[in-house]
Amino acid sequence: MSRTDLRLAVFDLDGTLVDSTADLATAVNAALAQVAPGSPRLEAEVVRSYVGHGARNLITRSLTALGLPHPPDDVLPVFLEAYRACLLDTTRLYPGIEEALEGLRGLTLAVLSNKPGDMSRTILAGLGVAGRFARIWGGGDVPGKKPDPAGLKLLLAELAVRPDQAVMIGDSGVDVQTGRAAGVRTLGVTYGFDAPTFAETPPDVLVDDPRRLAGILCPPRGATVLP
Repeated sequence: MSRTDLRLAVFDLDGTLVDSTADLATAVNAALAQVAPGSPRLEAEVVRSYVGHGARNLITRSLTALGLPHPPDDVLPVFLEAYRACLLDTTRLYPGIEEALEGLRGLTLAVLSNKPGDMSRTILAGLGVAGRFARIWGGGDVPGKKPDPAGLKLLLAELAVRPDQAVMIGDSGVDVQTGRAAGVRTLGVTYGFDAPTFAETPPDVLVDDPRRLAGILCPPRGATVLP
């Protein structure tokens, strides 16, 4: 894909731009301790494996893992309150992301996450990179959640970009499904939360280091890297 072909790169957030594992685990365990005192703690890697389909799914799977009978919709607001208190305690950009964003300055960049939109914007602002993105959208900002393509289609329409001029970048099959459903090419990063799902839903290109993104998305004139 040449520089003139591609206009928009849409990033997932958790597992793609930021590693939020520890803070999510802290909030999940704080919520569970509040609604079910004495319940076991979930390890951070277990919580990490539940991320990607939105906060309600995260809570549902956490409750199921511990055999707790509490309705997820009762626990969700407790989790969200706990998470707002620790959004940026340990969450950081993955190594190489800042360099990647710098290398993609010729493109319009956006974020589409299943994390609540206000939290997504707070995290990226706190990490000093919110200004790199034309839009930072999450749950509550768009209809549906990934892999529903409605949010991605709305981004394309608002930024006046055709599907063939965009790429969806994420760490899981959910992001690939979202891109495909919107007619957008896909790029998967293997350093994130859910790379094993690429075995069933392979992206157009796999990348193990974000520093490679500029070379793939903005190759020298005439070169073709992204199908």
